[in-house]
This record gives sequence, structure tokens and C-alpha cells, in this order.
Amino acid sequence: MNQVLNTFNGTEFTTGSAVLEFSYLVAAVLFVWGLKLLSHPETARRGNFLAGAGMILAMITTLLLHEDSEGHRIGLANVIIIVLSIGVGTVIGIIMAKKVKMTAMPEMVSFFNATGGLASALVAVLEFTNPLNESFLVTLLGLSIGSIAFSGSMIAYWKLNGTIGNFPSGFLKYVNIFLLVAIIFLTSYILLQPSPHNFKGMMYLLFAISLVYGILFVMPIGGADMPVVISLLNSLTGIAAAMAGFIYHNLAMILGGIFVGAAGTILTLLMCKAMNRSLWNVIVGGFGSSGTASDDLEGTVKEVTIMDAAILLAYSHNVVIVPGYGLAVAQAQHSIHELEKKLEERGVRVRYGIHPVAGRMPGHMNVLLAEADVPYEKLVEMDEINKDIENTDVVIVVGANDVVNPAANENPGSPIYGMPIINAALAKKVIVMKRGTGKGYAGIENPLFYKDNTSMLYGNAKDTIQKLVGEINSL
Repeated sequence: MNQVLNTFNGTEFTTGSAVLEFSYLVAAVLFVWGLKLLSHPETARRGNFLAGAGMILAMITTLLLHEDSEGHRIGLANVIIIVLSIGVGTVIGIIMAKKVKMTAMPEMVSFFNATGGLASALVAVLEFTNPLNESFLVTLLGLSIGSIAFSGSMIAYWKLNGTIGNFPSGFLKYVNIFLLVAIIFLTSYILLQPSPHNFKGMMYLLFAISLVYGILFVMPIGGADMPVVISLLNSLTGIAAAMAGFIYHNLAMILGGIFVGAAGTILTLLMCKAMNRSLWNVIVGGFGSSGTASDDLEGTVKEVTIMDAAILLAYSHNVVIVPGYGLAVAQAQHSIHELEKKLEERGVRVRYGIHPVAGRMPGHMNVLLAEADVPYEKLVEMDEINKDIENTDVVIVVGANDVVNPAANENPGSPIYGMPIINAALAKKVIVMKRGTGKGYAGIENPLFYKDNTSMLYGNAKDTIQKLVGEINSL
């Protein structure tokens, strides 16, 4: 039996509970420390390890020391089931992480996020009818938010891997508003009942409506807004996890959920600010779900040869590389780093212009280039790189489209009008590397391709860059 250390407000604190609460405090410190280290690629791996260690500590102490209201600890049979489940999930997660390609990283993030939302929702479903559970508000919030995060993340997963296309947002706006009102009404109705846990059918109806709302909420979201939506869904999963923590009065779950929810919310708002759009506009606007087929663009698309491009780059003083999803598709991050080093050997200053929503998830380009050991100080944010873009001899656009599209500045009728972009068109010369003449992920024509100072270099980015490196070596 645990020795009773003290009694406060009718609650007895034993040696085991004191150790458990202290372990949660240590876990919280590790979460914060790890989150801080994640802000820089050089320390991100260590930060991930520390945060994971904090979670492992919280899980072990919970299994060994947690007691219910009657002072009973978790039974051995349940501990074995939990450990086996964790083991199976760990093995699956490791296999998926080892096999995933960088191009598939965004959808894997969405899939993992979906599992977190589903876990929180299932906790709420199981605990709703528990007669000892009196936290009905957080239970219902965890149920609805977790369900939305699960179904929304799965739709994001299928949209990112191309299984599901874009849907028009017009009619769905009103359906989504109706579903949201229904979720609020059902939650309020159940909470106002004297015995909410008896309304099991209403709870399942809320579960179903929340799942449908998550699906329809993400369906009309266009490609250019997908990084924002992934970040938003991640914050919802964190909030749902915090609600599950309140249900079980588990400090580690509460703190972990709050950290994830707060970080995801802050990141979502920062990206919305970077795109000069409100979160509401992202959710209901369907940005990128449709675009203009042709804006009566004037000019001629000009091509450049590998040799001419190599000469232009080799004798430049200042070069900026703007990476996009095409760089990930071609797995050309190592090749572009090699090109960067070859140009620097010739005295060329090379930097990378990073748009906050380039790629398919928040920080996609940073992760991609960090994998190739590109120095972090060479990754320059959009606002900073734009200050010097007019003094840049050559901007190389590798697999990016929407984030350098001057229609955002020049065409009030464009779906992306008002979105801050990297002003590549203002450079002295622009080389655009593309596989073909197709539009970007948002499905919008790009006037940059028709500018007098722009030349197209068609082909697979990795092959093209390797040929450029070979030509520069021969100069």
C-alpha cells in the first residue's frame, strides 16, 4: 500500500500519486524543451527525441502508478494489452516512416493526424456512458472535434495523394453551416439533460454528423490552401487529445494536447497572415479548387538550353533558388544542393527563397532541403528575399508555380489576388524548371512564364540540374 503523504481538500496524496504527478511535470518540461528545439533543423532531431522521451515517461508511470477513484491500479491483463497495442503501433509507424518518400510526407502527416483524432473520438464514445464520468462537456467536445479531425485528415490524405479531386465550394458552404449548427445544437441539447449519459443515440448521431462535417469541410479546399488546412486539422487533434485528458484527469494528456493545439493554431494563423487571407476565407473560399483557364496572357514562352542556362548561372553574382513541390517529386534536393555548391565555388552568392506555403504541408521545403544538408542560414523567408530580389541576377524556380505567380499582384480577377508571393518576376533573369506546360496545384495560369525576362527549362528537375552541374564543370 502507498503511504499517505498528505490530505488536501478531501483528496489523499500517496507516494505513488506524488511520483506520478512529478513525472507528468518532467514530461511537460521535456515537451516544451523539445518543441523549442524543433524550431531549428540542426536541433530538430534532438527535440523530437526529448518530446518522445517525455511521452514515454508519462506512459510508463501511468501504467505503473495510476489509480482510479477507489485506489485500484491498472490490472496486469490490461497492462499487457496496452503494451502489446503500443508495440504493434510502434512497429507499423517505424515501417511507414522508413518507407515513406519525401513527396508522400504530407499525406503521411495527415494520416497520422487522423489516427490521433480517431483515438480521442473513441475515448469520448467509450466514456460517454460511463456512470462515473461527469465531464460531459469535454467528452462531447472531444467527440465532435476528434471526429472532425479524423474524417477531415483522411480526406486531406486522399486529396494529397490524388485519390480525390477538388469540389466546388458554393453549395457545400451552406451544408457545412447547417451541419455546424446541428453539432452545436446536439451538444447543447445533451448537456441540458439531467442524465446525459442516457442519450446514447443522440451521442452517436453527433458522432456521425461530426464525421460528415469533417469530410465536407475539407472537400472544397483547394491545393494552395492545403498546408493551412493540415495545420488546422493538427491543432484540432491536439485540442481533442486535451479533452480526452480532461476526461481521465490526466495531466500529461492535457498538456500534450494543449501544446499541439496551441502550436497548430499559431502556425495556422501565421500562414493565413502570410497569405493575406483570413482563416474563414480559407475554410469557405475553396481557394485553388478552380482557376482561370487562360487570362488572355500576352507574350511568348521562351525556352533556354542547358548550356545557355549554365553560362548564365556560372557568370552571375547573385542567384536565388525558389523550390516547390516539383523539387520533392523529382527528389532533386541533393542535386540542387550540389548545384548550389558548384556555383559558390565560382564566387556566386546562392540563397533559397522559401514561401511559407510552398509544398503540401507547413515547412515542407525546409524539411526537404534540410534532408540534403543545405545550411539553414541559406533558407531565406519570403519577406526578406523580396527585399533583394531586384538585385538578383537569376532566380531559378524549381517546381514552384503558385508561390511565384505575379497574378497575385497584377490581376484583381485571379483567385490568388492579394496573396503575398516571392516576386521572382522582378529579378534580372528567371529560369523556370518544369516538366511541362501544366498549371500549378491551384490550377491557375502563371503570367511569369510569358515575361520577357523568363526562360523555361523543361524536363525532370533532378536530371536537368545534374546536366547543369556537368555543364558548369566544363566551363
